[in-house]
Amino acid sequence: MKIFLTGATGYIGQVVAEQLQQSGHQVYGLARSPASAAKLHAMGVEVVAGDLRDLPVLQAAARQADAVIHTAICWGAEVAQFDEQAVRAMLEAMARSNKPFLYTSGVWVLGDTKGHVAGEMWKPRPPAIVAWRLAVERLVLTAGERGVRGMVIRPAMVYGRGGGFVAGLVQQAKQKGCVEIAGTGENHMSFVPVEGLAKLYVLAVESPLSGELFLAADGPAFTVRSLAEATGARVETVPLELARQKFGPVADALVMDQRVMSTKAGRLLGWNPRYPSVLEEVKRMMAE
Repeated sequence: MKIFLTGATGYIGQVVAEQLQQSGHQVYGLARSPASAAKLHAMGVEVVAGDLRDLPVLQAAARQADAVIHTAICWGAEVAQFDEQAVRAMLEAMARSNKPFLYTSGVWVLGDTKGHVAGEMWKPRPPAIVAWRLAVERLVLTAGERGVRGMVIRPAMVYGRGGGFVAGLVQQAKQKGCVEIAGTGENHMSFVPVEGLAKLYVLAVESPLSGELFLAADGPAFTVRSLAEATGARVETVPLELARQKFGPVADALVMDQRVMSTKAGRLLGWNPRYPSVLEEVKRMMAE
């Protein structure tokens, strides 16, 4: 298939592009700068020049592609409108085509699971920083009414290949000898390896499914403190009010207690990631 991939130079998008190519697909990536275009060329990805605000560019690329995977991630209400407008534009261009459209959300939309294990049926109570995503999810999940096979993937905290939240902890430990964490650090996070997540995108885009929502989490949830302590560095907790001043609105998401698990992707798509745990990843990165 010819697949149009937004966020192709991003943390998740790069690995998705790689695995799509390994599966025999031709990838077209959105590039908003010459540097991004050069990176895509080096990856063997065809370049589509533009960004999420270039709606005619997005529509033309979506119309010509056999599938669209949207991994470009927007943060905060000030940019949420660009994401929604971009999704609307691409879905309109794909109307009545029966082509797949995959949207990247995240488990943060679930909110604090308060010690319970959440699955796809969990009622979302998102923090403000990602609350707008639910409306975009609905657009995608109801796209079947317009002849588009929309699917939503909500990744847990992504790790691996030296990126994500875990990489930030390791970087602090190596550079400062201490790790700062928002709140007490007793809250849990669920995780997914980036290679395993990319495989889920490939399985989903190759499937005949439509209107499906998948949580992408692998392995047990860990407390933030346990991850920070795994670095071997000193751990410093930052009270929530101070964390809001230091980290902004993301602080409220970082202190949520989230335990996420689902077998749906395994049942419907055969997804079965088998990678080292996030704790093993922390120790491996510290040993580098």
